[in-house]
Amino acid sequence: MPLIPEEPQIHESVPGPRVTPAPGRTASTPRPVPGPGPRPAMSRPGRPGPQRGPATPPTQRGPRETAKNAAPATPAPQIQLIPASAEGALDAAEEAVDLLLDSGRAPHDVLVLTTGEQHPWAAHELSFGEASYWAQHDARDDVFYVDAAAVGRASNRAVVVVAVNGGTDDATARALPAATAKAGALLIVCGDPQRINSLMGAGV
Repeated sequence: MPLIPEEPQIHESVPGPRVTPAPGRTASTPRPVPGPGPRPAMSRPGRPGPQRGPATPPTQRGPRETAKNAAPATPAPQIQLIPASAEGALDAAEEAVDLLLDSGRAPHDVLVLTTGEQHPWAAHELSFGEASYWAQHDARDDVFYVDAAAVGRASNRAVVVVAVNGGTDDATARALPAATAKAGALLIVCGDPQRINSLMGAGV
């Protein structure tokens, strides 16, 4: 089903397959991308995001409930589209992250994927070696930026933001369903609406 921009809000309170588009961005007012180094987690007060642990203590589960919870019945995340050009997709993703954090999302709840050029922070950190880079991912102290090609190595997070800032259609078509699988509550996709609708219709 096509994604049509409607409201200037990021709704993340109701998980499910419903698509809630966001407004388009104007390419004439790009925001500078933050320099190397993630934004400090402590600089943004916020409440912790939803935990992905068991909904009830093990002692309260009966045999049938335990079996039901063991089944792969995770609800699909809400999907939101933020229209942007390939050149502006990374800026749109940064704005989405800022809005999420300002609205109370914990930084460690957010994973940002890029389908084209890597985020400047990821490129900078990878210059010190993959071990150091992935150690920061495992620490889960802040927003983490990763190339979509390496999304399989990233752990699930409550919110996944995808910047469709380049890359081939085949690579992007593989990245979108992978990003959907990593998102616990909300998937935000920033890029060309026509291209994203086509790729998501085929792969998500």
